[in-house]
Amino acid sequence: MSGVASKRETLHRCVPENTSSLVIIHAFGKKLAIALARLFEGPKGFRDMTFHRADQQALCSLISFQLGASVGRCGDRLGPLKRIWLIAGTILQALLTMAAAVTLWQSGEPSIADTRADPSWNNVLSFVALAFMSASLGVQGVLGKRLNTQFGTTIVLTTVWVELVSDPRLFKIRQKVKSRDHRLLAAVALFVGAFSGRALLAKVGSPATLGIAVGFRILIATSWVFIGGKNTP
Repeated sequence: MSGVASKRETLHRCVPENTSSLVIIHAFGKKLAIALARLFEGPKGFRDMTFHRADQQALCSLISFQLGASVGRCGDRLGPLKRIWLIAGTILQALLTMAAAVTLWQSGEPSIADTRADPSWNNVLSFVALAFMSASLGVQGVLGKRLNTQFGTTIVLTTVWVELVSDPRLFKIRQKVKSRDHRLLAAVALFVGAFSGRALLAKVGSPATLGIAVGFRILIATSWVFIGGKNTP
């Protein structure tokens, strides 16, 4: 069940929201670490002790992601591979993404910042939207990891890429290698999803892009109904 299910899940989940995931988890994590290191930079009395808006966004994102991941652990009680949890967990992600889309729409904030030094999401509603997105990705990460397939968590491209290039049968071109082929498919799908998401941001803005992501998540939840169990011939 996990092999077939995760393949469809990876293809569906490489939707515009994965653009946000690369920013939220990877870039924001690094930004927060750099912000902490900045507190010890330079002589005392001349250090930058300002809690910058980008640092606030990074902290909000990471805390929300951890909360979402904690909720995702509920699948351990129900059974991480049980159909009811796969459907419920995906619907939960869709609801969180929908909440992010509506909140961001109501915030009135621009989708893309003019400069790196001037983040685009500054008011309270945009922070709430960021929290909803991060929590959704936390649930997705745990659900994807519990499937235990070569596709990984379907969130961070770097993780899948490292596993791909370290595959011992990477250069067995003439052979069908399940681990290598699945990781390659996941990496390509994540790249295409990020590219598509960025293009949509420029065309329709963040709220509409997140709305499209909600539609994909609903399709994923529906697909779990039709995917056979592991022992299904």
